[in-house]
Amino acid sequence: MSQPDVDCVLDIRAELGECPTWSVRENALYWTDIYAGLLNRFDPSTGTNRVWTLPEPLGSFALCEDGEVLVALKSGIWRFNLETEALTQLASPEAHLPGNRLNDGRCDFQGRFWVGSMADPVDPATPMGALYRLTADQSCTRMMDGLFVANGLAFSPDGRTMYNSDSYAPVRTIWAWDFDADDGAISNRRVFVDTHGMPGRPDGGAVDADGCYWMAGNDGWEIVRFTPKGEVERRIALPVAKPSMLAFGGPRLDTIYVTSIRPASTDNQPQAGSLFAVHAGVTGVAEPLFKG
Repeated sequence: MSQPDVDCVLDIRAELGECPTWSVRENALYWTDIYAGLLNRFDPSTGTNRVWTLPEPLGSFALCEDGEVLVALKSGIWRFNLETEALTQLASPEAHLPGNRLNDGRCDFQGRFWVGSMADPVDPATPMGALYRLTADQSCTRMMDGLFVANGLAFSPDGRTMYNSDSYAPVRTIWAWDFDADDGAISNRRVFVDTHGMPGRPDGGAVDADGCYWMAGNDGWEIVRFTPKGEVERRIALPVAKPSMLAFGGPRLDTIYVTSIRPASTDNQPQAGSLFAVHAGVTGVAEPLFKG
């Protein structure tokens, strides 16, 4: 299969670009620069990028049904009003772990928010990260322990499988879980893909309308499409070493937007940290909104 076009649509060179999320109602892409605490809104029709500055590192977020944004800050999960910029805290699941911060997150199709955590910096001796589920009634439940860098959250189109990964180099594994859509329970964890031997580690992920899982291959200069059986179906080369996450967007959800990380040296990748668009002939699924 031929290499599709990859365009740099926002030459912004963020330190740690992450969590691209397409808003169907706005035809715009939200994304974060984690350590800078920046929530961005990119409008592809004009090429403009609006920025909101939050007081802490912003690991991930979800768009809400009422137009606000659920933000996973270092201190916990908050609601953020884009007009007034007011913050309202909903949960602080790791107040007892000051060295941790929240990381990758997204909603399931029932509107529950799932978010993982990590020690920052990572303690190579102890996996301090976990996975949490926040429901509409603001109940926050610890669903999984033993992670170094929680990442790769995604849900199959039929809502029966949840994926998550650990990006830490010695682990670099993507798991699949049986998912109970009614009560949000997860069970039967199994290895979906072990990326040892592959160029990149599993960072953010997304699932397309065909049920294939896409991985941002951090340090691998590529994004990778896996079949529902965990087999490599396609690899797409990128002009940056550290793609961080991808999202399907555009009016037909057939544009893959990819955020990236800017390393200390950018001699051979001057646009590292920027936002890219890939036209691979694949359609995604609309991102669910938080129902709380």
